[in-house]
Amino acid sequence: MRTTLAIAVCAAAALSAGTAGTAVAAPGGTSAGTAAPGGTAATTTTVREDFNGDGYQDLAVAAPAATVDGHARAGYIAVSYGSANGLTTANTTVIDQNTPGVPGAPGDDHGFGYRLLAEDLDHDGLTDLALVTHERFLLEGSAINGSVIVLWGNTDGITGQGAVRMPAAPDTQLGDNLTAGDFDGDGTTDLMMLHGDDGDQRSVLYGPFTRDGAPTREQRIFMSDTGSSMSGTAAGDFNGDGIDDLCTFFVSNNHADGGKLWLGTPNGLSKSPTALPSAGATAVGDFDNDGKADLATRVIPNGNVEDLATDPGTIKIYYGSASGPSTTRTTTITQDTAGVPGVSEKGDQFGARLSAGDVNGDGYDDLAAGVPFEAIEETQGAGAVVLLKGGPGGLSGTGSQAFHQETAGVPGVAETGDHFGASVRLLDIDNDGKADLAAGAPDEDLDAVADGGAVWSLRGTASGLTATGAFAFNPVDLGAPVLNARFGLDLSNDNGPDIG
Repeated sequence: MRTTLAIAVCAAAALSAGTAGTAVAAPGGTSAGTAAPGGTAATTTTVREDFNGDGYQDLAVAAPAATVDGHARAGYIAVSYGSANGLTTANTTVIDQNTPGVPGAPGDDHGFGYRLLAEDLDHDGLTDLALVTHERFLLEGSAINGSVIVLWGNTDGITGQGAVRMPAAPDTQLGDNLTAGDFDGDGTTDLMMLHGDDGDQRSVLYGPFTRDGAPTREQRIFMSDTGSSMSGTAAGDFNGDGIDDLCTFFVSNNHADGGKLWLGTPNGLSKSPTALPSAGATAVGDFDNDGKADLATRVIPNGNVEDLATDPGTIKIYYGSASGPSTTRTTTITQDTAGVPGVSEKGDQFGARLSAGDVNGDGYDDLAAGVPFEAIEETQGAGAVVLLKGGPGGLSGTGSQAFHQETAGVPGVAETGDHFGASVRLLDIDNDGKADLAAGAPDEDLDAVADGGAVWSLRGTASGLTATGAFAFNPVDLGAPVLNARFGLDLSNDNGPDIG
């Protein structure tokens, strides 16, 4: 870990920006059209993850372990807005439960923002931010475990103004496995989450949502009948019918119990799932540009979750087909795959976090894979990110790139236990039609303060990612709480399993 951190913008000129309003891939890699009220498709397109509607994608960063007002692990988030010049600290806002309008107040173990979903929930053309907390609060004298708070998009940017908790019934649990998709194909965002005391049952809340946080309707589905816990989810249009589907994955007693595919229909999610293989971290993209979403997964070694910590890391892609993610057309990639930088070594955890996006603008989604325990020379656990390129045959090792804090142009210095790549997100923050990389190192020490964390931004170009003009920011830059904040542990719409 680091004892000091001097982070600055590299002197090289930023890449030129594209035209505001360029269509950006929707879940599953397809262009997202804005639907008019009633589900009629409109002709315009929108930029996803754009909180202020200026045409540039924006990034939300969680610091869920931060101490706020003396409350350990109360947490806060930072919203950083895209621009032609990329991300800047001057255009970043810090929000916690002290922020006017945000429900509740900071408390021990709230973990404010430990899961972040950036989606247009009320269908007004502006992206909203739904975040999950661990807080407990009283409703009608009964305790609620967990909270989903919605911060509404605004042309002036996200604030606490008008923020709401999603409605919950007394004596219930709320928010686990929060996942977004358009599961009935009406052009509005729907949410799936735990919403009740029965851990085997989930709610699908169909949009659009009111400004009170209420859905248009709710569907209850029993998603597990074995006592297994839902360990992860992924949403996308895997069969190419224009409606998002949902993948759910399960574990019990550290054993991987496989997954299930719930197809989307005009009436919502089907209640008759088909089986899927087990998966750790996941990402959804169209890596072969065939109009069907592909599922990228981290393989759970030996089917044992406890083996993940010592695992070199293996990524497996299940390509979309008429019946969903195919188990016969797949690609398996490790750091020993031809063209992939590095060597597959014990404990690297290649693919611990995954994110898909078209970095080089060729129409094929690429995959960013975090390798948070990668050793850089003799520095253990410094971490790295590997970019795998998509193409007509899907993902391969050809043309892959690796970046870390010793890469020329990347701010900072690789030190033991930084865990660079513990979170990754591909977003087009400068609106040039090429996705840029955001990567977190939540255990970066800042000015001798432990585990403050930091986030880096690297630009996309026609040849892939570049460190030229790389930018990084951290809680010190923002005047936010630093000690053990773990800033960058989670990024908006990057909600894979935390590294611990």
